[in-house]
Order: sequence, then C-alpha cells, then structure tokens
Amino acid sequence: MNSSLHKLSIKVIAFMVVIFSSLTLYAQQTSRTVADFDKGWKFHLGNVASAEKKTANDKSWRTLNLPHDWSVEGEFNKDNPATQEGGALPGGIGWYRKTFTVPAASKNKLVYIDFDGVYQHSDVWINGHHLGFRPNGYISFRYELTPYLNFGGTNVIAVKVNNQEQPNSRWYSGSGIYRNVWLVTTNKTAIDHWGTYVTTPKVNADSATVAIDVKVKNPAHAHYRTQVLIYDAENKIVSTGGGVPSAQQWADTTATLSNKLKVVKPNLWLVNRPYLYKVVTQVFIGTNKVDEYTTPLGIRYFEFDADKGFLLNGEPLKILGVCDHHDLGSLGAAVNTRALERQLQILKAMGCNGIRTSHNPPAPELLDLCDKMGFIVMDEAFDMWKMQKNKYDYHLYWDEWHKRDLEDQLLRDRNHPSVFIWSIGNEIVEQFSKTDTSGRNIARELAGIVHNLDTTRPITAANNEPQTHNNLIASGALDLIGYNYHHQDYESFHKRYPGKKFIATETNSALQTRGHYDMPSDSIRRWPPSWDTKDFKGNPDNTVSAYDNVSAYWGSTHEETWKVMKKFDFLSGMYIWTGFDYLGEPTPYKWPSRSSYFGIIDLAGFPKDVYYMYQSEWTNKPVLHLFPHWNWEPGKTVDVWAYYNNADEVELFLNGKSMGVKNKTGDDLHVMWRLKFEPGTIKAVSRKNGTVVLTKEIHTAGAPAKIELIADRKIINAGSKDLSFITVRILDKAGNIVPNADNRVKFAVAGGSLVSVDNGDPVSHDSFRADNRKAFNGLALAIIKGRETPGDITFTATAEGLKPATITLKTK
Repeated sequence: MNSSLHKLSIKVIAFMVVIFSSLTLYAQQTSRTVADFDKGWKFHLGNVASAEKKTANDKSWRTLNLPHDWSVEGEFNKDNPATQEGGALPGGIGWYRKTFTVPAASKNKLVYIDFDGVYQHSDVWINGHHLGFRPNGYISFRYELTPYLNFGGTNVIAVKVNNQEQPNSRWYSGSGIYRNVWLVTTNKTAIDHWGTYVTTPKVNADSATVAIDVKVKNPAHAHYRTQVLIYDAENKIVSTGGGVPSAQQWADTTATLSNKLKVVKPNLWLVNRPYLYKVVTQVFIGTNKVDEYTTPLGIRYFEFDADKGFLLNGEPLKILGVCDHHDLGSLGAAVNTRALERQLQILKAMGCNGIRTSHNPPAPELLDLCDKMGFIVMDEAFDMWKMQKNKYDYHLYWDEWHKRDLEDQLLRDRNHPSVFIWSIGNEIVEQFSKTDTSGRNIARELAGIVHNLDTTRPITAANNEPQTHNNLIASGALDLIGYNYHHQDYESFHKRYPGKKFIATETNSALQTRGHYDMPSDSIRRWPPSWDTKDFKGNPDNTVSAYDNVSAYWGSTHEETWKVMKKFDFLSGMYIWTGFDYLGEPTPYKWPSRSSYFGIIDLAGFPKDVYYMYQSEWTNKPVLHLFPHWNWEPGKTVDVWAYYNNADEVELFLNGKSMGVKNKTGDDLHVMWRLKFEPGTIKAVSRKNGTVVLTKEIHTAGAPAKIELIADRKIINAGSKDLSFITVRILDKAGNIVPNADNRVKFAVAGGSLVSVDNGDPVSHDSFRADNRKAFNGLALAIIKGRETPGDITFTATAEGLKPATITLKTK
C-alpha cells in the first residue's frame, strides 16, 4: 500500500470512528433509561455515626440485593416492641449504602433515584448531600441526583431507615428498603415523573375516546413536539396523535399537553379477559426523539348504581374481593413479583376478582399484575388520620405529609385500569366522635385532593361504625358508603341511606387454622366474644377450628355474610378479611401466636377448607370438596362436610356403605353428615340428574413413610428475582397425606439457593431463613431461587425415618 492510500485509509477509519461515536452519543441522548438499582448494596443493622458521608467505611458491612426486609430475618420474641400484633419481630435502625458510577456521557442529562417504598422514616444522601426525608413507609418517591453527582467517577448513595419507635403499625410492617429501587436518566426535555394521565371518557362497542394529558419538563425552553401512539396487545399501532405546544408552553419550564385519540372496535378490559393496550408518548426536538414513556391502558367503563350495584362495561358484576396486607409470608415485606403473582393466581382460581390494598398504597408490581390478571382494586391510602391508633404511627406526621403522600399515590396509580375505587381511610378514629366533627372537614379535604387529580373513580372509606352520625359519611365526601362488617344491616341499607351506593369494604373476620377441626361443627363461636374479654382461652394449643363456624365478635363466618351478599343486586360487592393469613394481628390469641388466622389461605399459601366454598359459589368449574381428614379416635363423633356445585346432590359412603344422600336447600352452602369414626375410607359422589359429576375419597392414613415434593413451576428464570414454590407433603406408604404429621424436614439445594421456608402454623417460632422446617398438619413449603446463570437446580428433602425426595428444576 502506498503512503497516500495509507493516509486516506487512516482518515476514513478516523471519520467512521467519529461517526460511530456520534451515533452512540446520539443514542444515549435520545433514550430514557430506567435501570434496576437493586444489586450490590451494603447493609448494616444498627445506627452508625456519619454513615451518610461518602468516605464512610462500609467494607465490613453485609452485601445484599434489594428488596430487603431485615425484620423477617430476626427472631420471634414476645419482648420485641412491635408485639405479636406487629408480628413479634424486631425493628430498629438500618443503614444502606451503594457505590456506583454514572458515565461522563450523562453529564448533560438529568439523573433521578426512584424508591418504590422504604419502611420507614427514610433519610437519603448522595455523596454526603441530604436529599430528603419521607416518614411514610408505603409511599413511592423520587429524588434528583444530578447536581451532586460525580460524572465519570464514583458516587455513594446512603439511606438511613428508622423503624425503631414501636409500635407504629397494627400489623407486620417489615423494615428496610423492601421495594425496588430504580436509577432513571432522561434528557433535560422529558416527560415528568408520573407525567401522563390517560382516561377513556367515551366508550362503546364501536369506538373509544382515549384522552391523554402529558406533563413535559422543559427547563431549557426547547421547541419540542409530542407524538402519541396506542398499541394493541399484539403490538400493532391502532391510533396516533400528538401536537405542537404553544409559544407560551415552550416558554414554561413545565407544560401539560392534552390529546384525544380514537380506538375503533376496542377490546374491552374485563375481569375474565383483561385486554391491555399501551400508550407510548414520545417527545421530539426537531427530528430527534428525546424521550419515550409508556402508560398502561385498559379500555373499560363502569358505574356503581344505587339499585343495580356494580356494572362493568354495562354488565352487572358482583365484586368478589379480598383484603390483603403487603407481607408475603415467609418472604416478609420484601416485594417479589412472582410471589405476588402466585397469590393472585391462587385467588383467581377461587373465583376472586377484587383486591383491597389494606391499608396503604401497594407495591407498583401488584397493580401491574392486577391490570394483567383482571382484578378490581380498591386502592387505599391511610389507616389513620390525625388521631392515633398506635403511639408512634403516621398521626405524628399527618399535618405535614398527608397531602403530599396522597397526591403521590394518586399520580402513581391513576393510570392502572385495575384501580376502580379510591379509599381515603380505614376505620378512621375521627368517624366516631359526636362532639369533635373535624373528621368531616378532613374527609372533604381528602376528597378534594382526589378529585383534583382524578375524577374518573369513586371515593369511599372503610367504616366500622356505618351509622348516619358517622363523620366521614356525614361529610358528604364519599361516593360509596363503605361498610366494614355489619352484615346484618346490609338488607336495610336503603332505609338508612336512601339513594346511596353500597360497597362492603371489609367483611367476615372469620377464623381458621388449616387442618384443625373441633366438634361439633354446627355451633357458631365468636372468639373473643367481646372487645372487653380478658384472658380469652380458646384452645390450649392456640388453634381455631377450620369448619366455618368461628369468627371475631365484630364479624361473621364466611357463610353468614355471603348468604346476604348474594341475595341483593344493590350490594355491589365485598372485600373479605382476608385472602391470605399475614404476619401479626393473631386474633383471637396473643403470644405465642404471631400471625393471623383470618385468611382463606394460610401464610404458606395452602388453602383452608373454606376456599372451596367460595370456589363452588364464585366459579363454574365443578367442585366437590370433602373434609375433614379421616384419622380420628375409634368411635369419635365426626362431622363430615362437603362443598359442591354443578350437582343436585351428594352421597357419602363409609367403607362402601351409604351414609345417605344430602342436598343443599334454601340458602345452604354446604351439606353435612354426623358419623361415628371407623378407620377406612369416606367417599363422596356428586350427581346431577342421576349422572356422576365428581367423586372424592379420603383414606385413613398410616404412619409417615415418605416425602413428596411438588413445585409450582419447574422452569424459572435465572437470577435472584424469580422463585419456585415447592410444596412438601408427608405421606404414608400408600401415598395418603398424613394429616397430623409434624416431621422436621431438612432441605439441601444444589445449583440454586433456599430463600425461605414455612408451614402455615401461626404459632411456630422457627426461623423462616432456616434450612429445615417441621411439617404442619402434613405440609411444609420451601421457596427456591436460581443462580445468575442458567442450569439445573437439585432440591432434596430428608427427614428421620422417612424416604427422602428429590426434585430437579431448570433455570433459563
């Protein structure tokens, strides 16, 4: 090659490098990045002086990934200040630090950190600069980092979490950065935080009008324009819009642009077919796209009618919902999308179509899942206002923070199609007073905040004294009159509130221990019998019968409330207390109980028997559920129940001999036989028009002989966030589950790791983080995650005297 040609080649290569570098920089400049910021944090439990400083020494601190709940890692103890009402687990102060770099190429951009939730009293610093304080443990918040960053060098974010002052919650709260954290980078001209508002003001079978408000930050006063694209579920564009701001909007540092688009022949969002579109909003300066932001869209219309109840897309629909607290059983408060999805799948299979976020703003992932899976969400804001329920609760911060916190919740959640109702409070103390009516003004203020940011959804509050003198109801601020309990007053609702609309915000408070049965089953018990009962005894082992015949004094059994709810159209729906057992609030007991008995499903995710009553009522799938187990003392009188549907009758057999045919009459929801126990087999046969629909058998189990492992999913994603839930069953040699088995099972994992263990026992004080667990009434649970790279996971369970079991999972 001659010298001139060589020089030309060098120039061409250099020119291409410049072009490539420019294209790379252009790509960086035109994209919004939302980076998962959960990995590689340092954690220290306990206060540390000057830990906010960039130069603080954290080398000896524990390294972990978020989300993280340090309380669930602790020991159950009756002396923990949270008490058994708060789960009897420790609180305290914790510090988190993370060292990270931001590329020099981002110097002309804006960088933010988003926290989905920190419990509680969080202070955040970047490179020693204090960014702010948020007392509310359930609210999402953002800080801008840009002015304090060392672009191209190292930076340190420090977070102090203070959950030391307790009790501050009536249930288990968890402690720490227990939700996800994100690092967000945008151009200077970009859509603001939670900066879109999408509504569907007009919907019919032929078309839907989609209104989009877009708030754009533009500190440089650039001449930008917007483009709006609506994509269907197949990722096809079905509508477009956009516009050019006015000269005044360009001159403003923030401006809101409004668009109206039309979708022809829309697929409507339904609970059994939750069709999702997405709205993609783009910002251009000239021909350069400088931002893009995606908003979920479910096209639906609904109303609450005083006489017809709830209607979705013009069709009557009873809301069949549950209330749930935010903990995920043995995982504690640390949010995990798969764990949430599993809970919703179990509820969906029961026929549930509604979730109340008791009693706080939920994790964003829960609402994403409810959008996709078809749940009607009551999104709740507060458990107390100015008047306290606990000494150290949110009432201390109400005056300064309630407006900001409610606004942040509304802005974050108002685009979710699953959100149908705003609840501004649960059993608020201000509802009761006949002399201090300040609660009326607060209710009106909160309703005004809601209406200022969203006019498309009704407002309610959960009232446990829903009389006409109730200050929240008397305020006129509530669109829906929310009843907590009082099922005996449902039928006369319109006599008390003519022309008003009803929602059962919280029902039942029925109590069960999975797999435990007290005879007789046909007498209803209120445990405890009244609010002022002292030294309530119950059962010596702190169990509650799993027949549906026990409730708290303020509530009802499941059947008592459902019998009323199903009769009247104007009763728009119900949210049962609760879907799942949760840590804390172990009514009717105190210590040594440490978790609730209210759930239709236990803490480990195993359904109690009443689950199948709802399944028989709320679904069309054939159901025949027979209980209890068939291991009793010879001659003992045992009540045998069956829940069933899609059949006229059920016949029960004991060791081949008919015990009679039963059918539901009147408002019956189950059938029952009273038998003298003899070992062998009970068999139920349901029939319709003489044809067998289903058959179920329960055998007297022998001694524990072997372990069975059942994974909810055998293929999971590699990494720390996807989980497999493995049910551990103790069987006799014939393969029957042993209903009273309590063998301690040890676990070993190769190719992955054991995240936590459980068994659903509300009295167990074993650590959730152990490598073993006793079975509880024949069952235990192990939760597994994979490594960062794909491969096989081998999980083995062993117990003394039992045949071991092994299961292989795959990560992809």
